[in-house]
Amino acid sequence: MRALSLVDRGTPGIENLHLVERPVPEPAADELLLRVAACGVCRTDLQIVQGDLAPHALPVVPGHQAVGRVGAVGRSVAGWTIGDRAGVGWLAAACGRCAACRSGRENLCPDARFTGWDRDGGFAEWMTVKADFALRLPDGPSDLAEAPLLCGGVIGYRALRIAGVEPGSRLGLYGFGASALISIQVARHWGCEVHVATRNPAERERAMRLGAAWAGGYDDLPPVPLDAAVTFAPAGSVVVAALRAVRPGGTVAINAIHLDRIPDFPYEILWGERGLRSVANYTRRDAREFLDLAARIPIVTEVDRFPLADGAAALRALAAGEVTGAAVLVMEGR
Repeated sequence: MRALSLVDRGTPGIENLHLVERPVPEPAADELLLRVAACGVCRTDLQIVQGDLAPHALPVVPGHQAVGRVGAVGRSVAGWTIGDRAGVGWLAAACGRCAACRSGRENLCPDARFTGWDRDGGFAEWMTVKADFALRLPDGPSDLAEAPLLCGGVIGYRALRIAGVEPGSRLGLYGFGASALISIQVARHWGCEVHVATRNPAERERAMRLGAAWAGGYDDLPPVPLDAAVTFAPAGSVVVAALRAVRPGGTVAINAIHLDRIPDFPYEILWGERGLRSVANYTRRDAREFLDLAARIPIVTEVDRFPLADGAAALRALAAGEVTGAAVLVMEGR
């Protein structure tokens, strides 16, 4: 099979991602072998490749938004058969025994493992996944349409929940990339009044077309105080801008695994029982709830398609802000 492998060349960078040929992996007793049809390209993949996130394993195949069909089933796996459609997300494993896991917060498990960081991911024609962490997918949406839901969609959904968004809330979305494009559809389905802040004028226009009540820049205050906000841009200054916009008692959820420093800001921006929370990973329950909701809405994804061999080009386009929707790698013939 072909795969994009990130190797150690001393200095991190996209140039360390190479297309290689390797044997198709054998699934362990508790795993599925998945023939990958499509895999989304996430900013987290870019941060791993560029070294913003320290590597957990090298060489490693990135990618954690994979859609495909089961090609083989481990001997101890029940409930999955060859040909089933499955998805693979960021959360690859959790211990199931610690206090976090027992309380339904497996996303905070200290022994959690992550796809494309701790174990090989979906930038490949075949991959393995622990059967208990594979996600069942309906046969309706296309592989291209489904792939962006498995990270940006799921984590965006969790961010809305962490921010305390309820039907009818006044919500701010700060940054308007692939995850926010999905989150606005969920929020509008819930009847929320959505305000979007982004530095890109084209993204502001797109936000208005998708039903936003207002769109402006990061330094612009929305016309009304917000009940909640979610920041998607990996910049601490954007977090401060969102805090300025929320009402007393409102919450800002930071939807980023990597963030530069938050600049100094006056305490009165936080005062008034405003809350500031990070969003860490997701749980399988989040994924099941969101995928069910996405099918009912239904969520529409915008995709920039790249062949597997052009994975490095997809990452460069993402870094340069040239991806208009969600970048997705497509396997040859799929």
